Amino acid sequence: MPETTSFAAALPEIILAAGAMGLLMLGAFGFSDGEKSDRAGWTAILILFAAGVALLGQTGTERVFNDAFISDPFARFVKLLVLAGSATAILLSFDDLRRAKADRYELPVLILLATVGMLMMVSAGDLLALYLGLELQSLALYVLAAFRRDDVRSSEAGMKYFVLGALSSGMLLYGASLLYGFSGTTSFAGLAQAASAPGAATNLGLIAGLVFLLVGLAFKISAVPFHMWTPDVYEGAPTPVTAFFAAAPKLAAMALLARVLFDGFGGLFVQWQKIVIFIAIASMLLGAFAAIGQTNIKRLMAYSSIGHVGFALVGVAAGSAAGIEGLLIYLAIYLVMTLGAFACILAMRRENGPVEEIDELAGLAETNLPMAFILAMLLLSLAGVPPLAGFFAKFYVFAAAMKAELYGLAIIGMLTSVVSLFYYLRIVKVMFFDDAKPGFSATAPYVRFVMIAAGLFVLLYAVYPAPLVEAATAAAKSLSL
Repeated sequence: MPETTSFAAALPEIILAAGAMGLLMLGAFGFSDGEKSDRAGWTAILILFAAGVALLGQTGTERVFNDAFISDPFARFVKLLVLAGSATAILLSFDDLRRAKADRYELPVLILLATVGMLMMVSAGDLLALYLGLELQSLALYVLAAFRRDDVRSSEAGMKYFVLGALSSGMLLYGASLLYGFSGTTSFAGLAQAASAPGAATNLGLIAGLVFLLVGLAFKISAVPFHMWTPDVYEGAPTPVTAFFAAAPKLAAMALLARVLFDGFGGLFVQWQKIVIFIAIASMLLGAFAAIGQTNIKRLMAYSSIGHVGFALVGVAAGSAAGIEGLLIYLAIYLVMTLGAFACILAMRRENGPVEEIDELAGLAETNLPMAFILAMLLLSLAGVPPLAGFFAKFYVFAAAMKAELYGLAIIGMLTSVVSLFYYLRIVKVMFFDDAKPGFSATAPYVRFVMIAAGLFVLLYAVYPAPLVEAATAAAKSLSL
């Protein structure tokens, strides 16, 4: 295949990498101190937009660099979501970091570098490409978690994330080495052949390698029992960074998990399906019950995200095109709901600084009815209340599970959705029925824009769901067992 074609398939990644390096140089030598953060942020958003345009210009399926890089409809669908999530996180960071006097140009540069890693993860067709993308993303995220160096909570979050992330990366790398040792290849296509060979199901080396690989990936998506870093990092990291963590990296890791299992280990479906079902059930249960006693809204969102990982894994466990379609729809809707919810959390600010306690939302309907209404809609959508967008997200993954005759998994998912409704409704009750506390400061324009856009999406999705469903259906056909 001509080299120009190979590089064309990776054009979005090249744009992001070159843009991040150029922006780093501009930040170091070009911008004056007073304008670094805003200019760097807007430049990064333009770079992300350019990568999105390059992505939309791609068609068909290409496997380049000795099949280590795959450009197909599945990858492009998730990459567009990742780019949108990264751009929105930068947009949300402007006002918050300026008020905290932490508005440095390095943040958009780190987000760009993390996004390059995420895009490589989604397109990985080889264990080496998988690890390269995963570590490029992770190294940038470790720094982002500790971005406020003078804040003890932020430094602690960064350290916890780094230590546990290094452990999970080591386990993933050990699993990859076992898979290479017992199959003789690192490509997903070669692993698929080894997994389909006679006796593969009893090959302990392959099974052990797959388990270690899944452990590393489960950490990246914060699935139970590898979720322990999530609440502390979500609470300690700056809120715009937490919004980024909850959105883009989680989507990329979930897509990578689906590609590894479907493209690389379809022959061991019975074996890995049991593991996925277990972590899906454990994540849904913990996300539903552990969030009940939370008083900090960022910690509550952390446990909520763990629960949503479990719901998304239901689509993977189905092991079908319908399951992948449900997964993609779920990821798209989850992205919007999460970014909208964190925009509302960023709006929780008074003159003396941001507040994060749920009790501080008391009587919000009296002091700021539009914000209270939007946050209530987003929370009810996260709970899966019809006819909001979150209901349809859960409907598609549960329908796929029912088609695959995973009735117990679907029923547990529905029951945990009902349990999770309790803590979402508790926040709604605080906003609409408790005695009012002093109102919040004026919301920054960009935060207000994200909040309103997310609220409109979850309210109006049911009116015209066809574009998202059609795109997810086309993308799901790229993966098959």
